[in-house]
Amino acid sequence: MFIKILQIIAVIGTILTGLYSLVAPTQIEGFTGIRPIGGRGITEIRSIFGALFIGLGVAAFILDKTVAYPMLGIMYLSIAAVRIISMFMDKSIEQSNLISIAAEVIFGAILMLKPE
Repeated sequence: MFIKILQIIAVIGTILTGLYSLVAPTQIEGFTGIRPIGGRGITEIRSIFGALFIGLGVAAFILDKTVAYPMLGIMYLSIAAVRIISMFMDKSIEQSNLISIAAEVIFGAILMLKPE
C-alpha cells in the first residue's frame, strides 16, 4: 500500500510539473535553466514541459498501471542518465541539475517498483 501511495505522489508530481510549465512558462528558468525567448520559446516550454508531462501523468492514471507506471519510471531514469552524461560533457554540474537528478532517480525508482 505504501508503494502505491508513493507512486501516486510521483504521478501527481509529474502532472504538477507539467501544469506549472503550462501556466507559467516564463517562470521555469530557475527550475530548468531554460530561458524562453519570444513566443516560439514559450510555446515550446508549454508543449514539451507542460503538455508532455501532463499527458504522461494522466495516461499513467488511465492506463494499466502495471505497464504505465514502469513506462513513466523509465522516462525519468532515462532523463537522469542523459542529464548525468550531459552535466559532465557540458560542464553544468550545478545545484539545480543535482536536485533534478535526485528527483528523477527517486520518481523513476518508485515508479519501477511492483506494489505489494
